[in-house]
Amino acid sequence: MQDDLLFNRPLVEKYDRPGPRYTSYPTAPQFHAAFAEDDYRSAAERSNRVAAPKPLSVYVHIPFCKSLCYYCACNKIITHNTERAAEYLGWLKQEIGVQGALFDEGRRMTQLHLGGGTPTYLSNAQLGELMAALDEAFHFAEPAAREFSLEVDPRTVTPEQIHELHDLGFNRLSFGVQDFDPDVQKAVNRVQSEEQVIELVEAAREAGFQSVSVDLIYGLPLQTVASFDTTLAKIIALRPDRIAAYSYAHLPELFKAQRLIRPEDMPPPERKLELLELTIRRLTAAGYVYIGMDHFALPGDELTLAKENGTLQRNFQGYSTHADCDMIGLGITSIGKVGDSYSQNVKETAQYQARLESGRLPVMRGYRLNDDDRLRRDVINALMCHGRIDFAAIEARHDITFRDYFADALGELEEMQADGLLSLHDGAVEVLPAGRLMMRNMAMAFDAYLRPNEGRFSRTV
Repeated sequence: MQDDLLFNRPLVEKYDRPGPRYTSYPTAPQFHAAFAEDDYRSAAERSNRVAAPKPLSVYVHIPFCKSLCYYCACNKIITHNTERAAEYLGWLKQEIGVQGALFDEGRRMTQLHLGGGTPTYLSNAQLGELMAALDEAFHFAEPAAREFSLEVDPRTVTPEQIHELHDLGFNRLSFGVQDFDPDVQKAVNRVQSEEQVIELVEAAREAGFQSVSVDLIYGLPLQTVASFDTTLAKIIALRPDRIAAYSYAHLPELFKAQRLIRPEDMPPPERKLELLELTIRRLTAAGYVYIGMDHFALPGDELTLAKENGTLQRNFQGYSTHADCDMIGLGITSIGKVGDSYSQNVKETAQYQARLESGRLPVMRGYRLNDDDRLRRDVINALMCHGRIDFAAIEARHDITFRDYFADALGELEEMQADGLLSLHDGAVEVLPAGRLMMRNMAMAFDAYLRPNEGRFSRTV
């Protein structure tokens, strides 16, 4: 195990409670309907006027799936009617045109991510249409400067299609594996063979993808330490560039699909901790670097290098090397970050269509940051990305006295210091090896909005 990450089960149990993932600050519960289309247009205009306009990042939500994975909490539409996806693509292209007109032509799009749902529900021909529309509206950067990724359900593509995706301009893939165990797959209604995944990963490497990622989930029904150890061994043998190991949040009262999982199949809480400990031990022993939260990467990966040189950032897709962009969200439920604002699109396809048919943007709600928000976002990002808050650096950027401004937060951190999770120096907060799994808990001390919304979030470990 790496010397910069220690697993202390009693402390993990103590601090494992609901809390935000801090892909934004303020977090989504603070978004409100008073932030409307006009506010978004104003934010885009302001972003064009700054001395050095940021490059553009685009997230596209493709909500369609052909079958229901029982664990899924994403916004999705289960259908075999591919005409619905064709209609949705037409609306997407309308939104792309409207959004593209808001941003100066001289700005370049350096980052793209297609999420879902299942982005590969669209045919490669439809994805080609989408890419052409995006390039026309947002002007792709040169290939060497791009990070264009999409999520792939291994059940939906062939090795030949993987090569075609690379030809369309994608250079990063993320394969949803979750677990190789057949009993676990049946329990969550996501049956896919190990051979399928191996074949597609090999095809991605042959095609020239810069990065291949694999997503796993621990805490699923019927998982045991032995069964998940087998899955981890198979993933390690594949040697993907990045591995995301997510904790399954079983909330059947909120997500209808999860009610299809038999309660008696769910692992006890202590097993989730055993699975987490196993995952950390196996992946770090295999040479993967713990980036933060759920993410691991090989030593030569861009995320690892960014972590080492202090340029790691965080956005709505998690850790990133391209987060310092204006992010445009396209499609239903998608979230954007433009200038000093966040925004989210409507959730229903009927609303989405109606807004676009009337020539309007489909923005449903959002938030414009104030000075205190920007300060706290800076602090939380420093903690989540670098494991260190330098008081002098924050003071210089925001014209405050850190210990006075954050006296309450520093007081909250004293218990974590006593538990050996962090160190409070005269001029810094520094995360210690035993505290790296609890960075979300530390960030919560600096969150001015947290207390009324605490129950809305997944558990922190």
